[in-house]
Amino acid sequence: MTTGTTTTTTVGQALVAGLQARGVRVVFGIPGVHTIELYRGLAGSGVRHVTVRHEQGAGFAADGFARVTGQPGVAFVITGPGLTNALTAIGQARADSVPMLVVSGVNRVASLGRGLGDLHEMPDQAAVVRALCPTFRVSGPGDLAAALDGAWAAMTGARPGPAHIEVPLDVMPLPCPALPAPVMPPATPPDAAAVAAARAVLDGARRAVIVAGGGAVRAGAALQAVAEALDAPVVLTANARGLMAGHPLAVPASPSLDAVRGLIGGADRLLVAGSEIGQTDWDMYVTGGLPDLSGMVRIDICPLQLARHPAAVTVWGDAAAVLAALADLAPRRSDGASRAQAARAAALAALSPAMQAQVAVLQAIVAAAPDAVIVGDSTQPVYAGNLYHEAPFSGAWFNAATGFGALGYGAPAAVGAAIGSGRRIICLVGDGGLQFSPGELRTAVDEGADVTFVVWNNAGFGEIADAMAGAGAPVIGCDPSPLRLEPFAAACDMPFLSVAATPAGVGAAIAAGPGPRMVEVRI
Repeated sequence: MTTGTTTTTTVGQALVAGLQARGVRVVFGIPGVHTIELYRGLAGSGVRHVTVRHEQGAGFAADGFARVTGQPGVAFVITGPGLTNALTAIGQARADSVPMLVVSGVNRVASLGRGLGDLHEMPDQAAVVRALCPTFRVSGPGDLAAALDGAWAAMTGARPGPAHIEVPLDVMPLPCPALPAPVMPPATPPDAAAVAAARAVLDGARRAVIVAGGGAVRAGAALQAVAEALDAPVVLTANARGLMAGHPLAVPASPSLDAVRGLIGGADRLLVAGSEIGQTDWDMYVTGGLPDLSGMVRIDICPLQLARHPAAVTVWGDAAAVLAALADLAPRRSDGASRAQAARAAALAALSPAMQAQVAVLQAIVAAAPDAVIVGDSTQPVYAGNLYHEAPFSGAWFNAATGFGALGYGAPAAVGAAIGSGRRIICLVGDGGLQFSPGELRTAVDEGADVTFVVWNNAGFGEIADAMAGAGAPVIGCDPSPLRLEPFAAACDMPFLSVAATPAGVGAAIAAGPGPRMVEVRI
């Protein structure tokens, strides 16, 4: 802020400088009167601002950015409704362990909790957020450095996840001294005694199996080294797909399937790395019947997760570091490749004919765009793919149909992923889910994001209708009229193709050119 001939750095400007000092290069948001100083800070900072169409979209875009980069995604939102709109995105990031920072305003300090009827007032804004993630209030300029350091420690110091910083309206424009250098969370090496105990158990393996979760997504080389030493099939949960792509030991199928459970149950040693053993990956149909896991060796960065399931050995630490410490296990030969092949075949065969057809469409997308990332909403082929999908590389498959299970995730997350990765993105979304966040297609156009929006058009909430019918309940409320997609694409200034739901048709549409564009898949 400039006053006469004096230039003063405000708290809002200093916050942006603090983000930049921590490596932030993109923020997603919608400006408002309560966040003007943040936007003053963006000017000339080198930090790119992406204007989304809804605050929930800002959070989802930050989530998509974080998943492809491994760095925290950042969203700027206004006080009150801006923040409550972003809560669903915070919940999704929490469920899937995604580092995401939401920065908001809050009403002036003297008004907080007094019910004065101020614009955007809430009884206790921080309490609403605290149910989902750590929150830090900057009550004065002296609090800003600690708030930023605390948020980074919460997001990246242990299990990744979201964090929130709020700055009161009357604090945002206050003069702020230069911030000290960031205090970044140190990496904690795995406990040597726990690693030795894990090694002792695994050294006796003759028919080992490994299950890798989203916490192992950046541990590919070490995971493969351990798998090859143990000659162990590697089951890849939904958020781990693409690890060891094409390797004969890889099993890109869900532990929800009986064939995969049989593989796990037949192991004499089980290693689980970076998976919370959650229902949406391990028991999608809520049938119970998981194999006994109490003899497993379990690696996780979260000590609370390690305490939630009995295990023979637990190793607290980053999956990549722990697996690297185990990578020199003595090699042994078993029938790992044949067990993996049998599990892959049985898992795919166990899917319904409709799901097998959807998996074939996913493989056609991969064949047409092997370097692309598929970002999914909650829609039928995404559910099928979470059960079985061979992603071509680590990070090439993620979606909102696990964990929190939010609709409307796909479009904004795809935009964030495109901006973060520079790769082509295929957004797989249903016609129902698209109507949760249709405005983010204009964001893709504004940003020139290479996103192909593949709209699975079954003219309603097909997955929910199937579940109602399967439960013997009347199907009610599952037939919202779909958008007329061709004129909608035209309104977004997007090329449009409509194809039948066949591998050949979808593959040809994907191969037709880069985004932003729309492909309707007619069901």
